Amino acid sequence: MNRLITNRRKKGFTLVEIMIVVLIIGILLAIAVPNFIKARETSRTKSCIANLRQIDAAKEQWAMDNNASNGSAVTGGMATLVGGAGYMKSTPSCPSGGTYTLGNIGTDPTCTIAGHVL
Repeated sequence: MNRLITNRRKKGFTLVEIMIVVLIIGILLAIAVPNFIKARETSRTKSCIANLRQIDAAKEQWAMDNNASNGSAVTGGMATLVGGAGYMKSTPSCPSGGTYTLGNIGTDPTCTIAGHVL
C-alpha cells in the first residue's frame, strides 16, 4: 500500500514553466503590437489619400461641367459635389479624424492630418 502512494506523481505545470510561457508571450506581444499600430496608421493614410483623389476627381468633373477655370472656387463647397449632382454619393471622411478642404480648381484638396497629402 505504501508503494502505491509514493509512485503516484501529481501532474501539472510548475510555476517556473508557467512563468517561462508568460515571458515568451510578453516578448511576442512586444514585437507584434508596434507592427499592428504601424499597419493600422498606414492603412488610414492610404484610405485618406484615396478619399482626396476622389474629391479631386469630383472637383475636376464639376469644373468641366460648369466651365470653371483654374483658380476659381467650387460654388457651394463640398455640398455641390455630393448627392444629387452625382459627382460623389456621400461625403468622404478622414479615417484619422481630419477634415478635408476642397481648395480652388487646379489645386489639390488637403487634409488637416500631417502626412495625408496627394
